[in-house]
Amino acid sequence: MDTASVLSIFRLIAPEFSEADDSTVETWINLSAPLVSKKRFGKLYFQALALLAAHRMKMNTGGESSSAGTDSQAIAAARSLHVASFSEGETSISFDTNLAAYTADNAEYAMTQYGLQYLNLRRLRIIPIVSAGECYGGS
Repeated sequence: MDTASVLSIFRLIAPEFSEADDSTVETWINLSAPLVSKKRFGKLYFQALALLAAHRMKMNTGGESSSAGTDSQAIAAARSLHVASFSEGETSISFDTNLAAYTADNAEYAMTQYGLQYLNLRRLRIIPIVSAGECYGGS
C-alpha cells in the first residue's frame, strides 16, 4: 500500500489532526485498510481510506479539543445538523439531519464529517443490491 499517498490526502482533508504525528496517522490508516476495497473504490481508494481513517480517529479521540469540555460525539452531531426552516415570531427552528438516508449499519458514519464523505464516495462506487422479494424464473 502507498501509505505516503494516503497520508498526504489525510493531511489535506483532516487539518484538525495536524498535531498528530505521521506514525499515529499511519497506524490508523493501516487499521482502516482492510475495511476499504481497492477493487471497489478504484481510483478513489486512497481518498476513501484517508476519510475512513480520519473518521475512526475522530470517533476515537474526538479530534480538536474544546475548552468547554464538550462531548466529541455531540460536537459531531451538531455539525451534521442543517437548518431546514425557521420562523421569527415566537421563534421556531427545525433542522434537517438527513439521517433517514442512513441505515442502522451506517449510522456511525453520520457522526463525523469524514464518515459522511466516506459514505458519499461509497455510494458513488458501490451499488447495493436490493431485493424486492420477487421470484424470477421460467414460468
